[in-house]
Amino acid sequence: MKYTKATNYALHTIVYMIEHGQSEKLSVSTLAERFNVSVTYLSKILTQLVKAGLIESASGVKGGYVLRKRIEDISFMDVIKATEGTGALFHCGLQEESECLIHKVMAEAENLMESYLQDKKLYEVAQNNTSCKMDTE
Repeated sequence: MKYTKATNYALHTIVYMIEHGQSEKLSVSTLAERFNVSVTYLSKILTQLVKAGLIESASGVKGGYVLRKRIEDISFMDVIKATEGTGALFHCGLQEESECLIHKVMAEAENLMESYLQDKKLYEVAQNNTSCKMDTE
């Protein structure tokens, strides 16, 4: 299983925003520079986070992005769902999924992982973050 780079950037962006406080508005250019990614690409990711209700944007000279949810409420799974969607990771195409024993095992594993990631909050990482460097390759 592999998450997209968008999820990687989204998770790091939320942690960075938590580190800067809920009231500090960060511009897309500031965030893009921090993660060495294009403004256009990061704007698409930020739009997904806005749609998910995790952050909000304010336009204008003093505009930017700010956290919308309380930091204690933002889980890894919230961000992953915002960028990856909510579809199942595994689909059995050989028989009815309700009858497929392989599908049942895979679904159970996915549920355990989702539960774990829902319980893990990003502010916990932000508290212990020691300048996590992004691999931009």
